[in-house]
Amino acid sequence: MSAMSAVPAAPPVIAVTGAGGRVGGRVARRLAAAGAAVRLLGRDPARLPELPGAVAAPPAAYGDGDGEAMRRALDGATTLFLVSARESRDRVAEHRTAVDAAVAAGVERIVYVSFTGAAPDATFTFARDHFHTEQYIRSTGLRRTFLRDNLYLAAIPAMTGADGVLRGPAGRGRVAAVAHDDIADAATAVLLDEHGAHERAVYDLTGPTAFSLTEAAAELSRVTGRTIRYLPESREEAYASRAGYGAQEWEVTGWVTSYEAIAAGEMALVSDTIPRLTGHPAQSLHAYLTTHPRSLAHLLP
Repeated sequence: MSAMSAVPAAPPVIAVTGAGGRVGGRVARRLAAAGAAVRLLGRDPARLPELPGAVAAPPAAYGDGDGEAMRRALDGATTLFLVSARESRDRVAEHRTAVDAAVAAGVERIVYVSFTGAAPDATFTFARDHFHTEQYIRSTGLRRTFLRDNLYLAAIPAMTGADGVLRGPAGRGRVAAVAHDDIADAATAVLLDEHGAHERAVYDLTGPTAFSLTEAAAELSRVTGRTIRYLPESREEAYASRAGYGAQEWEVTGWVTSYEAIAAGEMALVSDTIPRLTGHPAQSLHAYLTTHPRSLAHLLP
């Protein structure tokens, strides 16, 4: 080899936000296993996983509004995997801080974890935040892909009370809930693609079927061995039954409207995106419940 031979280019760096969380952590592990250069971002360095080939960035949380810290954390990254921030009154502004930091750092592509039915008039109020974030990312001109997740399968047992009642104003609507692992598999496939196959794509990530909450209660009953029932509520009843949680009004509104969005059919879409991107079928509610017994601990007799 001559002295003039070109030095191999460094692999593109993929920055993963929320790398200590349930989506970001799963994606970071998959990317590291694939040999990608990964930058781990999170508000708490102690929660970041130790992975081969992965580098933990200095603490940076876009929820803190510190755009300069985010820019430094993203410096040198080619792609940003932007996991949506935890629900808050200022969520869209927090997302804009992260996007602005990505632009300032020279990031070329953003893959954003959005929500199904994102629209300015979505019934589910938090889905409106995702719409405005998507629009802001579009305005930057960066390469982009939006992953619109449905409700998490993990939310089904979590929404069920220890009294064995799944309650909310979902009527007879259906939800195509999706597993965290399937989301991570799909996101990894998108992030590792270097040929632009997913540029400007908007993917709905769903489970294999859409089910009603009555059907969800029946499945919970089969798996736990106790009677779980769905109790349809009116809007007024839903607010009243959650009044004792000590949550702020905007948060309770988000909870209640998530059920109302199910009733309105806004979470019923079933897509084939998971099998197309991952090569395996999406996980069903039954498969999730039987492989995640810890999610059922509060429901077991």
